[in-house]
Parts: sequence; C-alpha cells; structure tokens
Amino acid sequence: MSNFVVSGTPHVRSEESVRSIMRDVIIALVPAALVGIYYYGINAIAILAISIASCIFFEYLYQKGMKKDVTVNDLSAVVTGLLLGMNLPPSAPLWVPVVGSAFAIVIAKQLFGGLGQNFINPALAGRAFLVVSYPTEMTTWTSASTFGADAVAVATPLADLKAGVMPSASMADVLLGNIGGCIGETCALALIIGGIYLIKKHVITWKIPVIYIATVFVLTAAIGRGGLRVPVYELFTGGLMLGAFFMATDYASSPITPKGQIIYAVGCGLITSLIRIFGGYPEGVSFAILIMNLCVPLIERYTEPTIFGALPKVKEAK
Repeated sequence: MSNFVVSGTPHVRSEESVRSIMRDVIIALVPAALVGIYYYGINAIAILAISIASCIFFEYLYQKGMKKDVTVNDLSAVVTGLLLGMNLPPSAPLWVPVVGSAFAIVIAKQLFGGLGQNFINPALAGRAFLVVSYPTEMTTWTSASTFGADAVAVATPLADLKAGVMPSASMADVLLGNIGGCIGETCALALIIGGIYLIKKHVITWKIPVIYIATVFVLTAAIGRGGLRVPVYELFTGGLMLGAFFMATDYASSPITPKGQIIYAVGCGLITSLIRIFGGYPEGVSFAILIMNLCVPLIERYTEPTIFGALPKVKEAK
C-alpha cells in the first residue's frame, strides 16, 4: 500500500530558484560579452568589471544599511551589473558604470522593495539615467578594435540611418559585431544564441522577443527612415536583440498573462520604431521598454484570465 503525502499549496514544485535563473541569464550573456571584450579589449573588461562590482557593492550597502537580509548571493545584482555594462560605450569613463549602478540598484530596484518588486528594469533605468544626464559620454562611439589597438570615433549604423545614409558595414560585420556600438549589443549572432539558450532552458518564453523583433521589422520595412527601408540593419544593429531577449523579458517588469505579453511586445516594437524613425535619438529600445514597463499593471488588469469556475459579476441595481 502506497503512502500519500498531503500538503498545502502550491502542489506544482520546481527545482528552479532565483540563483539558478540568474545563472542561466549570465551564461546566455557570456558570448556577447566575450565578443565585446575581443573587439574593445581592456576598456570593455574594465567597464564590465566595475559595473558588476558596483552593483554588488550598492546592493550590499543598501541592504546592510536598511538592516535587511543581504541577497547578493542570488546573483541578481551580477546580472544587473553585467547588463548595464553591456549597455555602455567602450569609451565611457570608468566613473560612468559606478553612477549608473548606484541609480539602477538603489533607485530603480531597492527603493521599491528589491528583486521582484521593481516595476522597471533596473539596468535599463540606469542606462536611461546616464543617457539623459551624460549624453556626451553615452553617445561617443569607437570602431571595433582588437585588443588594445587604437580606435577611432565612428558613427553607428543606426546613426547613419538616422542621417539618411546607408550604413557602410557589411552584414557579416553586423552579425559578428565588428561595428561601433555598446559593448554587448554589437554582435547580433551571439545575442541570438544566448536568447535561444534562455528559451530552451524555459527561463523566458519566445513570445515577447519574437513579437517585439517582428513588430520592429514590419514597421521599419513599411515606413523606413530618411527614405531608406533596410529593416535588416534595424534588427541586427543597436540594442534590439539585447533588449528583446534579455531586458524586455524581465520577470518583475513584464506581463505574465499570454495576451498581455503580446500587447506588451507589440508596444515595445511600436515605440522603438517611432523613436528611431521620428524621434531625436537614433535608438529607442531602452526608452520603449521602460515606457511599456510602466504600462504593465494596466495591461495585466485588462488581460487577466477568468478564474476557472468563477461566476460572472452581477451589476448592482441603482
């Protein structure tokens, strides 16, 4: 006769933990980070290391100072630091990732309750704060150069498109990351590999990144900018792949309802395209995701599924 164990909910158990999920995200980011280090050398290593260390430090300092449990071992601060560092130009001064980390961890994450309570993606919030506060440091790009070779200032492919100029970079350079841009966003191929890894590991679903990317493709192909309709460059240059796979899918700041994920992804794609085509910035991924993060409570309110067995609400007579 077998024994039955009766326990309280939840009855569905999983071996996944915050630490294991964050570890998978780090593994998925490693290929793109290594490509950035290959092209940008010691500058990239320094910025990534300082960004990660700063996020860990500020999380520890805040939680210690507020007499809360210290949770740096869950690796979430490492992920925030890695994502922030990958969103910075390789020529950025070394104080930039420190300032961005402080804003990302203290303001965007911890002040709202910490991991799971933040309503916007901390790394993107840190990047947006830096772009607005220090535009020169955040928009100075250098050409991809291998291990310490002298680099020269260049325009990114998205900046060329914004000016109505066809980018000179070949598709091979675009896919492999041999272009100007942020440390971790230039190699589309490495980011796609990392995104597929996360989907295969069931860390993220395909809906948000695929629908987001498809929306940008359709809109930029239909509208174009400066008379140029080259959606392939719109997809594989800039921060779209990094944002779609690694930041728009953040658990705390993205919808959990199936319909809500579709609306959210389309919204991200729409706002990204509008900023790129009609806005003042050549890029729009960061601001698009942050704006849609703010819309998540409203989206989930109107896409909440009906509870099985629930009776329809009866309007009260006046």
